[in-house]
Amino acid sequence: MTQILNSPTTNDDQHKLSANPKWPSPEVPTRQIQPNPSAITDPLTFSSSSSPSLPHTFNDHFPSPHSMEGLIKGLIDVAIDLAGGHHNAQHPNQEQEQDESRQTHDERSRSTWAEVVAGEQDDEGQNRWDNDDQRYGSNEGQVSEEESRSRVRPQKDEQAHNSDGWQTVQTKPSRKPQKVHMDHWDGYKRHPSQQDYSEEVEDSAQQEPSEDELADLSQACDKLWQIDFNRLVPEKDYQIDCGEGKKVYSKEDMAAGTLFTWLGDDVLRRPTFSRFCSLLDNYNPHEGYKEQVTNEERQEQAAFIEEISRTAPIKYLYKYLSYKRIVSEDYTEFKRLLENLWFTLYGRGGTSGSSSAFEHVFVGEIKGHGEQQVSGFHNWLQFYLEEAKGRVDYQGYIFPRRRGLLPDSETQLLTIQFEWNGVLKSVSSSFIGVSPEFEVALYTLCFYAGGEDNHVRFGPYDVNVKCYHLGNKIGSAFPIAEN
Repeated sequence: MTQILNSPTTNDDQHKLSANPKWPSPEVPTRQIQPNPSAITDPLTFSSSSSPSLPHTFNDHFPSPHSMEGLIKGLIDVAIDLAGGHHNAQHPNQEQEQDESRQTHDERSRSTWAEVVAGEQDDEGQNRWDNDDQRYGSNEGQVSEEESRSRVRPQKDEQAHNSDGWQTVQTKPSRKPQKVHMDHWDGYKRHPSQQDYSEEVEDSAQQEPSEDELADLSQACDKLWQIDFNRLVPEKDYQIDCGEGKKVYSKEDMAAGTLFTWLGDDVLRRPTFSRFCSLLDNYNPHEGYKEQVTNEERQEQAAFIEEISRTAPIKYLYKYLSYKRIVSEDYTEFKRLLENLWFTLYGRGGTSGSSSAFEHVFVGEIKGHGEQQVSGFHNWLQFYLEEAKGRVDYQGYIFPRRRGLLPDSETQLLTIQFEWNGVLKSVSSSFIGVSPEFEVALYTLCFYAGGEDNHVRFGPYDVNVKCYHLGNKIGSAFPIAEN
């Protein structure tokens, strides 16, 4: 089976998602269209109750010229008063209706900055790390919008709904259709022992952590970057268009098109990429919805861990943690630890068994009732696929803290703003083009060997890898670009 992601109403996508009970149709608020104000009555057409009194009889002689002039002047004054009264009675109401309509739309689709970062912690401290990825984007006046913007962006059409119940928000120019080969995904649901996997990478000196790396988390993270052999090459394997920059407070869409212009046809056929993508539809993204995990989905999870465990980043992670005596030296036991860390369900939003590290960090969740927010969602593959289906609307990058360092098509760590299913993510950060095994290894390394803030450098990027603990589970993890 081959799925073409070019429209939110493709048959395969519609069938797959509409038939999946984990993706019910969310209740998305719609804008109420205000009726046009009634037409203004002709101010010169009077009713009998409003017309000035006229004499019913005349004297034998006509009124004097002076009295006739006064009568005409009085009629004109009455007509002017009535015309002004009609106009003034309608115009303020009309403006008020329009202002209220605009306010309702803005309040529905966006949270103010104070609302995003405010909120008291609950017993588990969830608000702290659910919203923390939105706190760092306050780049007060470092780069002006005028420095980045070169043209006026067209206004979007009204949002529509696609046939599977999700709201289609992406009305931008379509891109090259992407073929997602799904015919082998059913094979991922078999027992892991009955599946075929890639050849394991050969052990080499690159997978052995040095003394300096064991003593310095930053050097260990840089090593993971160096041995991510599956990382894509910008302009060769994919292309992005960052659009124009904006401040977090800005409500203007600064992206004329989608973030991803194209992705190489072979990318989603790579084993770890393909298995990762097959996991993304196993979850209901609405926070507080109790997940029901089937036996086939558990086998998908175990098979994904087996696949990435054959790659260099995961082998390096294992040796690093085992040398530090954080994990067992038994590689099979280590793989079970990874599966438990990333896929075991825990409570979020007041409902037990409603979330997991994998769902929050990579898939994303929609939390809140009424004024909703997107939390998590820090993976570029999920962003690409959801954007291709029309569920994600990219709205531009967030200005960096330092003047002059603007992202381009080769940037592989972006801070952006977007809407997912009509719900705003004011500020989010994500690697672009890295492999699934790299992100799993990086966040697992920081979880076990680092802290909440992990200031590291890898490749050309100075990064704070945020990693929040929820007991012995990952509550959230994401990168913050510091340069």
